Amino acid sequence: MSRPQFVLEADDTEDQRLRSSELPRYSEDSIDELALDRSVFEKDERFRDEGKMEQGEEEEDEFLYGKVPSRKQPRKPFIALLLIILALAALIGIFSARSFKAPTWIKKGGNKHITMDHVFNGTFAIKSKRIDWVKEATDGVYSHRTDEGDIVLQDASKPDYEEVLLNATDVREATGNQLMFQDWRLSADMRYVALKTDHRKLWRHSSYGNFYIHRLSDHKTFSLRLPSHPAEIAYVDWSPTSHSIAYVYKNNLYVVPAKDLDKLETAGQVPEAIQVTKDGSDTIFNGVPDWVYEEEVFSNNFAFWWSPQSEIIAYLRSDETEVKDYTLQYYNPNGAAFDPQPYPENFVMKYPKPGTPNPIVTVHMFSLQGHLASASAKNSTKQLQWEGSMPLDKRIIAEVSWLGSEELLVKEVDRSAKKGNIVLFTGGRAQGKVVRTLGKEGEEGDDGWIDHNQQAIPVKGTDGYLDIVPTKDGYNHIAFFPTLDSSDPIFVTEGEWEVADGIAGVDQNRKLVYFLAASPTTERHLYQARLPSTGALDDFASNMTALTDTSVPGYHSASFSPRSGFYLLNYLGPDIPKQTLVTVDEPGLDVVIEDNAKLNATSSEFCMPIRTHSVIQSDGVDINVVETLPPNFEASGRKKYPVLLNPYGGPGSQSVNQKFARDWSHHLVCEHKIIVLTVDGRGTGFKGRSFRNWVRDDLGRYETIDQINAAKEWAKRRYIDNKRIGIWGWSFGGFLTSKVIEADSGIFTLGTFFATVTNWLYYDSIYTERYMSTPEENELGYVNSAVNNVTAFEHADFLLAHGSGDDNVHYANTANLLEKFTQAQVRGFRFRMFTDSDHSMSGFRAYREVYEFMTAFLDEKWSGNRKVHD
Repeated sequence: MSRPQFVLEADDTEDQRLRSSELPRYSEDSIDELALDRSVFEKDERFRDEGKMEQGEEEEDEFLYGKVPSRKQPRKPFIALLLIILALAALIGIFSARSFKAPTWIKKGGNKHITMDHVFNGTFAIKSKRIDWVKEATDGVYSHRTDEGDIVLQDASKPDYEEVLLNATDVREATGNQLMFQDWRLSADMRYVALKTDHRKLWRHSSYGNFYIHRLSDHKTFSLRLPSHPAEIAYVDWSPTSHSIAYVYKNNLYVVPAKDLDKLETAGQVPEAIQVTKDGSDTIFNGVPDWVYEEEVFSNNFAFWWSPQSEIIAYLRSDETEVKDYTLQYYNPNGAAFDPQPYPENFVMKYPKPGTPNPIVTVHMFSLQGHLASASAKNSTKQLQWEGSMPLDKRIIAEVSWLGSEELLVKEVDRSAKKGNIVLFTGGRAQGKVVRTLGKEGEEGDDGWIDHNQQAIPVKGTDGYLDIVPTKDGYNHIAFFPTLDSSDPIFVTEGEWEVADGIAGVDQNRKLVYFLAASPTTERHLYQARLPSTGALDDFASNMTALTDTSVPGYHSASFSPRSGFYLLNYLGPDIPKQTLVTVDEPGLDVVIEDNAKLNATSSEFCMPIRTHSVIQSDGVDINVVETLPPNFEASGRKKYPVLLNPYGGPGSQSVNQKFARDWSHHLVCEHKIIVLTVDGRGTGFKGRSFRNWVRDDLGRYETIDQINAAKEWAKRRYIDNKRIGIWGWSFGGFLTSKVIEADSGIFTLGTFFATVTNWLYYDSIYTERYMSTPEENELGYVNSAVNNVTAFEHADFLLAHGSGDDNVHYANTANLLEKFTQAQVRGFRFRMFTDSDHSMSGFRAYREVYEFMTAFLDEKWSGNRKVHD
């Protein structure tokens, strides 16, 4: 069942400064007049803090009504009053029918107030269970860890079945002391468990640990390597068959063959390992990504891949010797503010910025089978090459995927993500050939960017594979390539919507592929689609079936068992999240393994905000919007509400969705009666390439226009106090907030921004050049995207903050903006530096303090109740 959409036309006649052609921009002749400051970003992530907060009393009067003079209502005849009431009722009815979508979770709540304590102390925490499907067992068997620390096996087809695989008390050091492990991974043949201790975080996805191998047959525990303090093993991974194990230690790749694990007899013994690489160092990485590849390409902590039969390992070698250094200073390195160290600690990291050298990345293969036959790691290792490859210093290796026991696919793109190749290697040979072309002259067919995704999956029983490819209309869909060297795919899915989050599962026996559809764009529904038959490719037509209820709003994710006979369905909203184990052949056997009953009961006690999804138009383009309204909301205009926009807005991201949430914005809505508006403008995800490509080489222009046009539309609504319209954001959202204030539209009177990019020359090369091209190619674009028109900030109340230890969006961004304020004599704003805090500002209790800081600022500027200390 389709749901109505309320389409609004932005007023193009009001305030001509907002028109696309008249935002602050610079010509080629004016470039030299500006300082080309050297320039940030990250994915849309939300961080949680476990701190506690004082309960605040509701201050409704000035927040809700603003400082509006009271008026006497003139007396009117009863009939006239009745006619007015009827007319208003009709208007409100029409408005509601067009704009209001009542998600299923909107129901009568309780009377408890959502305080800052509730936001940060876990009151609304969502519980979820981790399960790990066990490949070698019967399909549907999975492992998970109990609250006592044991690892148990369960069977999705037998709800009452449970077998203790590993008793935590059996895991002991050679001394007999119990080992307390933080993470585990079961070998493919279920004979060994790898256990991680002494976890030491590095970057967003990476960490170090000491690893132990526990043999289940005799309950003996062995060290993978002699433990070190601090721990230095970066990553371990079992082979897909048997129980060989590979790991990275001090940036070198090692492999322990299964037979050498079996030789171990005495607890505490260390297995003999094959050292695959020997040149690992602080600047050369084997089998793990350097900082920029971890952050911007793979979004994980590994860069080696076992072949399906466990005979070959493909791995990346990254040489960042020529990458320029960036020094982070830690002023309070021991975390003891009242016991200071006289000198800060310097941490030097390699951080490539636009136009500067990137790491040199090459792809290699190590043949474990060949090594065991020749006993020479050197002779068993090959560097992969191909005719027509891009220069090493001009390319990004964006994907490495095994399609068979000796068939490997590699994706390379240029720095600007405009050109790319898919390269095929067969027979375990080091020489490959280009089989697909990417970019404007290839599969994308436009001037946008090539996504750095890893999506290719082989289809057993065929000579082909599946990948996510844009259709000629620019929507990402599942495509079947009938042969490994084919460049002409058959689309398994199609339509003006997009497949989200890659391919969820493939059932080789039933010839089905499972995926999540962003249809409608703010939702995620699970579907299955029929795979083409190799004997009837010419007659194939897309055939899809929804597996979740598409007649009501829903946001889902799914994890499939190895043979896709079962899956864990995660319902993430808009109602209270839950997890269900689903049996494909027998839906009646579905088992809810987490219903978040406690959260459901807790939520029912609190005041409930109202969320309405709608679509507006900005420059004739449809834009998704979600408005969060306070309980007992009055649309009549008698009460005037302030509105705070909260964009993220980065390329390919999505903030307007149907996920369940209870966060700081709900505190603002319920307690301060501030309406929160989230707008996914041009450039954001899941609406096709043409929608995203607006921002190519021009970050901050159209995203800004869309936020301003949305604010203008809301300013016309009778229930909005158009003197109290603000905007806030973090990371890319902070960049967008600063660009909105810079635009000086006359609409926004307040802005707050955190960990903000202020010049793209300060951010990392791979992210920035993907969307902005290189500075050499797009000099003017970099100038226009920077925050330069700082005098506009005099026309708004604003606040900004940054962590001095931010390794992602460097503090230099904010430092540069502050210097521009000084030179332009911009005064009266608020600023805080959070000492040693990273991009999330989560350390040293800073994260909650950020929100206290911002709440107090809103309170002062919009209600006058208390003063923020300068």
